[in-house]
Amino acid sequence: MVRIIPMASSIRPSLSSLNKFSGTSRFCVSLLSHNSQRKFGSFHLGSAIPQLQSFGLKASKLLREKGGGLSVSAAGNMAHASTATTQENVLEWVKQDKRRMLHVVYRVGDLEKTIKFYTECLGMKLLRKRDIPEERYTNAFLGYGPEDSHFVIELTYNYGVDKYDIGSGFGHFGIAVEDVSKTVELVKAKGGKVSREPGPVKGGKTVIAFIEDPDGYKFELLERGPTPEPLCQVMLRVGDLDRAINFYEKAYGMKLLRTRDNPEYKYTIAMLGYGPEDTSSVMELTYNYGVTEYDKGNAYAQIAIGTDDVYKTAEAIRLCGGKITREPGPLPGISTKIVACLDPDGWKSVFVDNVDFLKELE
Repeated sequence: MVRIIPMASSIRPSLSSLNKFSGTSRFCVSLLSHNSQRKFGSFHLGSAIPQLQSFGLKASKLLREKGGGLSVSAAGNMAHASTATTQENVLEWVKQDKRRMLHVVYRVGDLEKTIKFYTECLGMKLLRKRDIPEERYTNAFLGYGPEDSHFVIELTYNYGVDKYDIGSGFGHFGIAVEDVSKTVELVKAKGGKVSREPGPVKGGKTVIAFIEDPDGYKFELLERGPTPEPLCQVMLRVGDLDRAINFYEKAYGMKLLRTRDNPEYKYTIAMLGYGPEDTSSVMELTYNYGVTEYDKGNAYAQIAIGTDDVYKTAEAIRLCGGKITREPGPLPGISTKIVACLDPDGWKSVFVDNVDFLKELE
């Protein structure tokens, strides 16, 4: 789970905690001499290339002293080949990793009011609630199905904080409904704000509408048939779409489902995820022509993604240019292993060990 501390831009230790304890994933490189294999020190994969180059020179000198007869160039070539092979193995592992989007975390100013809106207007269920008075915050988890099989929302209320800045980088959440017009009528009846009336999407046929929750978070309502995953989108704006796509494909293991360019309105979108749009939750990344940076505010926090190995995940993130903000390892108290990171645009994500996540839900 993810906990938010009263400091608006910080995350408390839990499933998406970004603070204490660190672990590192390491691997070893072996060099062969005439008759034996010698294993030397381990090091971080994220800095493997420069260290391997240095390692190759030192190993060469050592082996010559021991009678190994290995040249400097040979050692360097072996180190380079080993690095390339390891990088390829790590990125190939990402494609096979069992990943899914677990929950999205953000802050609200009135928890009960937001819960009422989501349950009465959007048809979500309150799955569980957790109050931590000694740390002055409360979490509520809402969604359309159990956390062990559905993408859900984690709301955080920090005692005494009734307003947050959403910023310009966050876009919206997507909700699939069978009748957009009927949902909009319900939202209006409950006093909700409708910022776009029901109608076909520009340049397409899908009926959509936009509404806002009590804190101003936008929700896009998409008219679809029955789906196992109604909470279907998280839209974020990025400054370089090609860079973002490359990162989410390689480091996060997501698949590029489709892109759509809208030159008339000067923006391009890319849909990425771990399954088809009509049956799973996806990331919608939006690039607005000429805009490279956005104000992220302090309201939206992060998404959490399940993984079979947080250590290998950290290696892949480093290889692809992401920033690790919490080293992989277990959280204090609950032993759930996580790793936290930033993508190239500074959006936060937390990867959670799949087995540990299920144990914690129990």
